[in-house]
Amino acid sequence: MENSITILAVTAVSLGFFHTLMGPDHYLPFIVLSQAKKWSTKKTMLITFLCGLGHVLSSVVLGIIGIGIGISVNKLVSVESVRGNIAGWLFIAFGLVYTIISIRNLVRKKTHTHRHFHPGGLEHEHEHNHMKEHVHVHEEEIVSATPWILFLIFVFGPCEPLIPLLMYPAAENNITGAIIVAILFSVVTIATMMSIVLVFKLGLTSINLKPLEKYNHVIAGAVILLSGVAIQFLGL
Repeated sequence: MENSITILAVTAVSLGFFHTLMGPDHYLPFIVLSQAKKWSTKKTMLITFLCGLGHVLSSVVLGIIGIGIGISVNKLVSVESVRGNIAGWLFIAFGLVYTIISIRNLVRKKTHTHRHFHPGGLEHEHEHNHMKEHVHVHEEEIVSATPWILFLIFVFGPCEPLIPLLMYPAAENNITGAIIVAILFSVVTIATMMSIVLVFKLGLTSINLKPLEKYNHVIAGAVILLSGVAIQFLGL
C-alpha cells in the first residue's frame, strides 16, 4: 500500500510539472499581459494563482463527480477533451479580440505637438493625443475584464493527465491515494505556473523594452491567440 502511494505521489508530481512546463498557455498569457498592463508582481502572482486554482479544481471536481457516480475513465477523458476544445477556442477568440482592439488603439494614438508661449519669452512643447476621447466603452470593458476572462478560460481548461491518475487509486478503493494525487498534482501545477511567470516577470525588468512599449498590448494579444492555436491544433 505504501509503495503504491509513493509511486502515485511521484507520478503526480512529475505529471503536474511537465504538464505545466510543456503547455505554454499555462504561463505565457500572464507574462505578456503583466508586461502590457503593467501589473505589479503581487497582482501578477495573485492572478496566476487564482487561474491555476480554477484550472486544477475544475478537473478535481469533475474527477470526484465521476468517482461518485461511477463514470468510466474513458468517458471522463472524453469530457476533458471537450473542455479542452472549448478552452482552445476561448483562447483564440480572446486573443483575436484583444489583438484587434490593441491594433485599433495603436492606430488611433496619433501624437502631435503643441507649442506654448509664456510671458518673458519662454516657450515649451508637449505631445498630445486624443486616443482617450475615442476609445469605445465596450473595448475598455473587455480590456479591464482581462483577469476574469483568463480565469474563465482556465476553469474550462482541463488537466488531462489528472483524471486517469485520480481514477486509478479510486478504483482500488484507495481514497488516501486519490487525495494525495489531487493535492500534489494541484500544488505542483500551480507552483510551476507561478514560478515560471515570476522568473520571466523579474527577468523582463532588467531588459530595456522601452522601444517596444507601445506594441505591448498587440504582442500580448498575439501571444494569447497563438496559445489558443497551439492548444487547438497542436495539442499542447
